[in-house]
Amino acid sequence: MSERVARRLVIHGRVQGVWFRESMRIEADALGVAGWVRNRPDGTVEAHVEGPADEVERIVRWAHRGPESARVTGVDQTDAPVAGHPRFEKRPTG
Repeated sequence: MSERVARRLVIHGRVQGVWFRESMRIEADALGVAGWVRNRPDGTVEAHVEGPADEVERIVRWAHRGPESARVTGVDQTDAPVAGHPRFEKRPTG
């Protein structure tokens, strides 16, 4: 079993109104990644993802593409503390 890690992501581009958050939740559930995703008032999407290092890297790679109708132009990624989230959830805009 690999070490648990966490990343904070800010996804730029046409990422709101394109089913990004729900698609990310489905992808995270499939990978066994916990955390949350929300829209931000500036038009970006922010996410906290945590879990086994391999699966976190997979969801980060997915975030660089997003769902089919999204147009991701960049992803800011920083290490974050593992918070122990039990599942992955969509959160309100914040």
